[in-house]
Amino acid sequence: MTTRAGGGTMSGPGTDGAPRGSRLSRRRAITMAGIGVAGVAGVAAGAGVLTGGGDHAVATDRAAGAVPFLGEHQAGITTPAQDRLHFVAFDVITKDRARLVALLQEWTAAAARMTAGRDAGLIGAVDGVPEAPPDDTGEALGLPPSQLTLTIGFGPTLFRDAEGRDRFGIADRRPAALADLPHFAGDALRPELSGGDICVQACANDPQVAVHAIRNLARIGMGVVSVRWSQLGFGRTSSTSRDQATPRNLFGFKDGTANLKAEDADLLREQLWAQPGDGPDWMTGGSYLVTRKIRMLIETWDRSPLAEQEQIVGRTKGRGAPLGGTGEFDQPDFAARGDDGQPVIAETAHVRLAHPGQNGGAHLLRRGYNFVDGSDGLGRLDAGLFFIAYQRDPRRQFVPIQTRLARHDAMNEYLRHVSSALFACPPGVRDPADWWGRALFS
Repeated sequence: MTTRAGGGTMSGPGTDGAPRGSRLSRRRAITMAGIGVAGVAGVAAGAGVLTGGGDHAVATDRAAGAVPFLGEHQAGITTPAQDRLHFVAFDVITKDRARLVALLQEWTAAAARMTAGRDAGLIGAVDGVPEAPPDDTGEALGLPPSQLTLTIGFGPTLFRDAEGRDRFGIADRRPAALADLPHFAGDALRPELSGGDICVQACANDPQVAVHAIRNLARIGMGVVSVRWSQLGFGRTSSTSRDQATPRNLFGFKDGTANLKAEDADLLREQLWAQPGDGPDWMTGGSYLVTRKIRMLIETWDRSPLAEQEQIVGRTKGRGAPLGGTGEFDQPDFAARGDDGQPVIAETAHVRLAHPGQNGGAHLLRRGYNFVDGSDGLGRLDAGLFFIAYQRDPRRQFVPIQTRLARHDAMNEYLRHVSSALFACPPGVRDPADWWGRALFS
């Protein structure tokens, strides 16, 4: 097994002191013997890949380090948000349940290896026989783990497809909270950029590490799944830990000041993680993911006066303080009125409409990213926010919040929602015998 950073294991003796040739012969023998996928996970665990650690909220010592793969919850949710994203939605193209289960098992083993900084496959990018394709694509050779996390989710169409077919015998296991999202006012959704049977979110501090992970999962899944759509992101637009400063979106404003944080243990239980009795047991400890690709009309925004921008957002552009306040984390005073008798924070201001206090206490854990996907052919940047939000139940959190925003938010003049998706993200992989979706398919 090739270790990406520190290429000593790519040539010379193996870790057991055996020469490289004998080590490769054993690898080939294992591969040619048709080792089962569960066995692959076991081999990975024996090599120290499936490292434990139930609290993914604890940051690793360095941005280049590894985030534990095993845990009560999946990494990549409360994990301190990394700098880069590669998100992908897959369609399942097989009708064979056994093939899908085998893929999920193989993906889990590959994810465990890659998040630990190793190649996707047991043999690796360069140690295989020359006549066979490598079982890793190789672009991450020499790179550290970069806090890579891989988070999987299952979409509504995995349970029953667009034609109503229960392809894999799991329709009765679809959670009620995975109800299709309604159409929101102003939506301009593109079907080819929306939905999906399965999603994988790759976050890392190095974009090449994130792309490498998604590329290899797509390679492994060939013939079982196909890429429906994907999205690259840079510059996180929210902080998920109190150790992180609040970042800025492409409108230049601090974003996610009131976001759920990893340190909010009580709120996480109440607002983020599915609890016993919420739905099917396989989702207990999991969370529901909503993604929205939001095009920002940044050229129009850039011509708007600063005062108008701040009125639309409801915060100052510099410090990020709510209007009428002085510090970023001051509580907004929605009752305050100016000398003209009008609310200091307008009724249509984004911060008012999105605030938990105005939405029955509903919180979201956001970990979105900026994107720039070239230009639109009309001299404008195709840029904006790839919105990502986790929650306990979208029907009680995202849907009512977005309904208010879609109807009343003054910012809508500068936004176009072009993509939407919903996924059920199961709890974490608990031990080396576990795998993504095991409880769902058992």
